Amino acid sequence: MVQQQLKELLPEREVGLSAALTLLCGSAAAVVVWKWLGKRQIQKKMEEARRTRDEGVRKMVKAVQQFREQVPTVQRDAILSLPLLELTQRLQEGSLSPKTVLYTYLGKALEVTQQTNCLRHFIPECEEQLEEIQRQSAKGLLYGIPVSIKDHIGHKGHLSTCGLVQCLDTLVQEDSVLVKVLKKQGAIPFALTNVPQSLFNYDCSNPIFGQTVNPFNHQKSPGGSSGGEGALIAGGGSILGIGSDIGGSIRLPSSFCGLCGLKPTAERLSLSGVSDPVSGILAVPCALGPMARDVDSLALCMKALLCEEMFRLDPTVPPIPFDEEVYSSSAPLRVGFYDTDSYFPLSPCMRRAVQDTKRALEAAGHQLVPFSPPRIHYVMTELFLKTFFADGGRAWLDVFTGDIVDPNLKPQVNCCKIPRLGKKLLALILKPLFPRLADYLSALSGMRSVKEMWNHHHQIQVYRTEFIARWRELQLDVMLCPVLGPAFTTGYPGKLLTAISSTMLYNVLNFPAGVVPVSRVTEADEEELKIYRGCYDDPWDRTLKQAVAGAVGLPVAVQCVALPWQEELCLRFMKEVETLSQEKRAV
Repeated sequence: MVQQQLKELLPEREVGLSAALTLLCGSAAAVVVWKWLGKRQIQKKMEEARRTRDEGVRKMVKAVQQFREQVPTVQRDAILSLPLLELTQRLQEGSLSPKTVLYTYLGKALEVTQQTNCLRHFIPECEEQLEEIQRQSAKGLLYGIPVSIKDHIGHKGHLSTCGLVQCLDTLVQEDSVLVKVLKKQGAIPFALTNVPQSLFNYDCSNPIFGQTVNPFNHQKSPGGSSGGEGALIAGGGSILGIGSDIGGSIRLPSSFCGLCGLKPTAERLSLSGVSDPVSGILAVPCALGPMARDVDSLALCMKALLCEEMFRLDPTVPPIPFDEEVYSSSAPLRVGFYDTDSYFPLSPCMRRAVQDTKRALEAAGHQLVPFSPPRIHYVMTELFLKTFFADGGRAWLDVFTGDIVDPNLKPQVNCCKIPRLGKKLLALILKPLFPRLADYLSALSGMRSVKEMWNHHHQIQVYRTEFIARWRELQLDVMLCPVLGPAFTTGYPGKLLTAISSTMLYNVLNFPAGVVPVSRVTEADEEELKIYRGCYDDPWDRTLKQAVAGAVGLPVAVQCVALPWQEELCLRFMKEVETLSQEKRAV
């Protein structure tokens, strides 16, 4: 019809117009076909990755079955119940064999991933590593211990996908330094665990390998981005795992899954051989760290990793061995504490956990000092978010080129896609009604110049200096504070990025921080949640309320913090909190 009207208006150009319209229609059809072919290519890559994973699972099922036929008398439950320290002792003395332990955990990991979808891939070379450690005369500190590692920690011959299709083509050519040191200490890396797409989410879902769920409640998330680790360890399929943390990615899964997890000072463990979707972000550094069922396991792992082999392989790691004397100390501590950062107040059970732990510490002879973390709203928007979205989010959006965006990430992706001027205008309009969202959008606008970026880096240093000065003024040894939890319903983390204020603070500061489970959500907590209003009584507060509802029986944790390079003191404090919480539960 449109074509006929144009012919009537311009009869003398009929032939040329007809040709132009034909060309236009042909071009449009070509674009549609091109897009369809692109999506088909993406689907083929994802299907191939899933086939490879499923084939690896089938091989492990067969290997475990063969072992069980050969050694039918293994006391599987007894082995799985052993704490790491006791398991290492049994392996060192020879009353348990590494082969028995490995295949016991492989079997359990198969069960857990069937329930939670926590594994990205088994590492078949674990059988070669098993043979290698049995040939060695010297036994390392982690001799015979099966260890799981997060997807993006490089293992030779395997992918580091970060949940992205673009990362499915290139196999890692060399073990990361951390994997090399684990192997040197006799550990057996046996599985790579699932992560959220691009790692920038604290849920655990990607279009390639799907959604990982919490082993205690399959409607809930295991947290992220080390969510596969959280689900596997909490489900009993691994006794020790290695995660990474740039905003809470070790501590949040530990909180959601009832584990102990440590984010060290960023440079304490080597990052060499670790992949990231967006490289070069240094103002707020990433850190690798251990996750396990108890604090002693974290301490043993750190002791094993902080060895001459790591210092030799990566000279940028300060050669500071683990200080056993500090970890073993029983001297009373001067503990700062707070139960809210006044930016994103957490659910009632998490604040209760801090207050209960505070009272237990006081009863045990420690001195508790009130502390108020300064300007968290400013830290979240001006320091943390602007670090990652300095370019307005363009580098992050680029990683989704030729990919399908995971539904759980769409709220974040859609915000980033708004043009800079649109973000600024929306921020201006929303400021009186929804100040947190307004400042969030303004932060996503990024920076306009190198000078502005330099000033941003300087402001992070200024804030660190201010925070340490306040810490020193109160003569604190350590800090007790809340951590986000309990576990969110799947899908909600992508709607509440800024809810991680409790953890991101210590990434900006680059302080060692760990999480310890101390309690569980009670019916009384659930009733109190019904009257929760947060700080602003705005849509974000109401969304948080929805995210954590229905969590009765799920783990409740607290966060423990120390000054930079004082991982041993942080762990010693975590151990104290763990011991006191266990004593309380035993009464």
